[in-house]
Amino acid sequence: MTAPSTAPAPPSRGARWIQQWDPEDETFWKETGEKVAKRNLLFSVLSEHIGFSIWTLWSVLVLFMGPEYGLTPADKFMLTSMVTLVGAVVRVPYTFAVAIFGGRNWTIISASLLLIPSIAAFAVMKPGTSFNTFLVVGLLAGIGGGNFASSMTNINAFFPLKKKGWALGLNAGGGNIGVAAIQLVALAVIGANAGPRVLLGIYIPLIAVAAVLAALFMDNIASVKNDTGAAKDAARDGHTWIMSFLYIGTFGSFIGYSFAFGQVLTNQFGRTPLQATYLTFIGPLLGSLIRPVGGWLADKYGGAKITLWNYVAMGAATAVLVVASMQKSLPLFVVAFVVLFSLTGIGNGSTFKMIPGIFQTKAVAKGLEGEEAVLYGRRLSGASMGLIGAAGALGGVGINLAFRQSFLSYGSGTGAFVAFLVYYAVCFAVTWAVYLRRTAAQGQAATASEAKPQLSYAEV
Repeated sequence: MTAPSTAPAPPSRGARWIQQWDPEDETFWKETGEKVAKRNLLFSVLSEHIGFSIWTLWSVLVLFMGPEYGLTPADKFMLTSMVTLVGAVVRVPYTFAVAIFGGRNWTIISASLLLIPSIAAFAVMKPGTSFNTFLVVGLLAGIGGGNFASSMTNINAFFPLKKKGWALGLNAGGGNIGVAAIQLVALAVIGANAGPRVLLGIYIPLIAVAAVLAALFMDNIASVKNDTGAAKDAARDGHTWIMSFLYIGTFGSFIGYSFAFGQVLTNQFGRTPLQATYLTFIGPLLGSLIRPVGGWLADKYGGAKITLWNYVAMGAATAVLVVASMQKSLPLFVVAFVVLFSLTGIGNGSTFKMIPGIFQTKAVAKGLEGEEAVLYGRRLSGASMGLIGAAGALGGVGINLAFRQSFLSYGSGTGAFVAFLVYYAVCFAVTWAVYLRRTAAQGQAATASEAKPQLSYAEV
């Protein structure tokens, strides 16, 4: 092993591609790999963070849109729904873009692309602009949602297996905080009685800075290749779609509520944009910060168990929201909503922790051992994460469309909350039936001689 030769030339001085990269080699990792990986992680988080901010830009821009804009609450929910939809869809191609263009190169491209929706919004953000124009410009902002998928794929390649959980958790959490960050900046802008173009004027140069820093300090790994076979195998595996269903309940709720919370406060409780913005950032902030806790709890007690009981807690918080909505109790509503946001973060961590465990369990059940089992589990779990992440983001579309219909039908969000409560109950049932119920049957079958290992997902 020639570990020193695998070190790239100083990436900050022009190197573009790392030809040899073996983070599992401890000597290489200590001498060269760790420093390079952490530097790439830092600037990946920055780009993904701004990507999340631009994706959720319209969740705060709609708060600036008073009666003079001529938009109904239903129009605004439709606008944010479509932005969320684009962000979900582009996650699929963004997942594979890293292997096509290189991690550094795609980070530069994806960061630079954020200038398009930001400059377009700056141009049209004024009374008299048609709803269709706002909708088209809003759709452009959806590309910010794709940055999560490419960033996670890129960082996954830089770190050894024993460090992936920490690195991916930090990467995901740092990106998610972009939701709270733009809401906090919007709070300052609204509080200063400044217009929405000031908010955009802050972010446009930050996007340029992120792209330049990626060009200066990030690297491409030449050995990262697309594996379309893995993607096809993952798409054919039922667990990919079961976990997508569960992730819709957690991340779909997180991103959907991030878009909708401010609008619910203004439409249902009569809060001004400034008053709403004082409250809206708290939930996304806590939901982002607590995500690693969900992963830690899953490590300690098993992802399926944490996910199961987390859905119980989400259901309870949603039931409180139904009561608060019916009684028009703003304090109870805000407290319950913030708790629900936090629970979505725990669920995000626990569900994503389940994915590699599920495919590793399947590898063992197939009779695979050692490195062969590890490679099988890593191959399918890596490919499935992009699909699951995209499906989860689609949940945000459902959240906003449900609020839109609820306000059209009932004049409040109560109907939507009842629908969410039902969904969480179904997620609880699915988690128990697929990943926990089987353990009892297996205990009874343990005395029998089996031709092949038994599947047990209780500890995934």
